[in-house]
Parts: sequence; C-alpha cells; structure tokens
Amino acid sequence: MSSKEVQKAFTANTCLTLSNGQKIPQIQLGVWESYDEECYNAVKWALEAGYRGIDSAEWYENEAICGRAINEYLTATSTPRSSIFFTTKLRNNVSYSETRSAIKRSLKECNLGYIDLYLIHAPYGGPMIREEIYRAVVDAVKDGEVKGWGVSNYGIRHLQEILDKFPDYPPLVNQIELNPFNTQSHIVEFCRQHNIVLQAYTPLAKSGRFENEVLKEAAGRYEGKGSAEVMIKWGLQEGFVSLPKSVTKSRIVGNLKGSEGWGLEEEDMAKLGGLDEHLVTEWDPTDCP
Repeated sequence: MSSKEVQKAFTANTCLTLSNGQKIPQIQLGVWESYDEECYNAVKWALEAGYRGIDSAEWYENEAICGRAINEYLTATSTPRSSIFFTTKLRNNVSYSETRSAIKRSLKECNLGYIDLYLIHAPYGGPMIREEIYRAVVDAVKDGEVKGWGVSNYGIRHLQEILDKFPDYPPLVNQIELNPFNTQSHIVEFCRQHNIVLQAYTPLAKSGRFENEVLKEAAGRYEGKGSAEVMIKWGLQEGFVSLPKSVTKSRIVGNLKGSEGWGLEEEDMAKLGGLDEHLVTEWDPTDCP
C-alpha cells in the first residue's frame, strides 16, 4: 500500500507503534504558549473533535490545566484513561535527583495517574548530565510513573550517546522541529535507522510560509485544501507524529478533519521535501555541546 493510500485511511485514531510496543496517536494537539482557560478550552475542543493525544511540558506551565480538561472529558464521556495519550517534558537538566523530583511534580500536576510519554526537552548540560537525567527517566519507567520515554531537540551525537549508554532503553521518540521548510534530513535518517519515532513540532512553521508558491500550487491540486492541510499532511505521510498547535476551535478541528480521507501524490511529496531552508522558528539546540 502506498503512503498516499495509507493516508487516505488516516483518522484521529491512527497510531504509530513505538519500539516498546506502545501505540502513539499520529496527530496530537500541541499546547505550547497556551495558558489558563485558553489552554483548557483548546484541550477540551481537541478531545471533543477526536484528538487522542495532548503534548505538554513542564516549561509550558499548563500540565495541570491539560490534566483537568482531560479528566473532565474522561468523566463526562466514560472514556478510559488509556484512550488518551499525554506527553510532558523535563524543564531543567540538573541532576538525577532533580529529574526524579520533576517527574513526580509533573505527575501531581497533571493528576492522570501516569505519564504516557516523558521527554527530556533539550540536550543541554553536557554528556554527564545527559546520562544522569536519562537514567532518572528510565527509573521512572521502571517505577511505573512513566510508560514511554524519549528526548526532544536531540542531534545525532546526543542520540548516539544515549544508544551507547542505554542499549536496553533506546529513546522511543525524538521530538524536533519538522516541516517542509525544515526537514532536518540527517537527524530524520538517523532516527529511522534506529527505530526512533519522530515527532514534528511547529508542523505549520507558525504560518510563516503559507504563501510559498510551491506550497500553494500543491494545495491547489487537492479540492478544499490549503497550505496548512498540505503541510500537516506532508509530515503525516513522512511517518511523523504531528503536533499542530492552536487555541482557535475552528483551526483545531480543521487541522484534524483536513488530514482525513486524502493523500499527497509522490510528486508533491518530493516537491515539498525540496523546500528545506532550515527555517528555525524558535530554537535549535541539536548541535549544543
């Protein structure tokens, strides 16, 4: 079956399988820079629309709000906790003990019983600190606080360190900035070789390239589709987990519904993949020491 045919069958319930056997929803709501009731409403609308994954972080200061919205949805709909995939991330790379404490804080904040995926947010601190904090995450997995583990914004050298030091617990995920204008092909290829699932944050490049002519021409070949739908679809079809962020109900619904029932032709996939300019919309620590 071609990637286009697979994507025609894509729904909110479509999952990828992590190397530990865990299922991860391929499209999730990102909640970076979403606060208070704005965040609560975004999560509520997303769950009602059919999203089954929410991507938060300690740094975002909204774990408790996400957890409240999720728990209220679970209660109101009699949906089991296991149906919703919650991700959060370590804010500061300090030490083993600080990381264990941070995980316990996040557990208390979200009030969901466990964390489906816990990521180290960035590779700062150097090799020794990276080893300490990763060991703390692994121990949280062993203690049942965390089900899945991984990293974010890790470059190839950082990933290789972890693979060498923790052969029994390789990263399940690397969450990095990915869209047609920032394809990070070397990191993507390395992750694919080592069965590390890629999560794409800012899959829309913060709307900064919606007027690109190649993108608009591609969108014009698919009835009712625009630049946003095409950019998200490109990432899904590449096999990434997509994390579009919005606090607007119509866009939250549209990012999901606009991804269902169609697929990009291989020619368009190639053209979109050729748009790479390493566009960094926020930060890029993938080459830090």
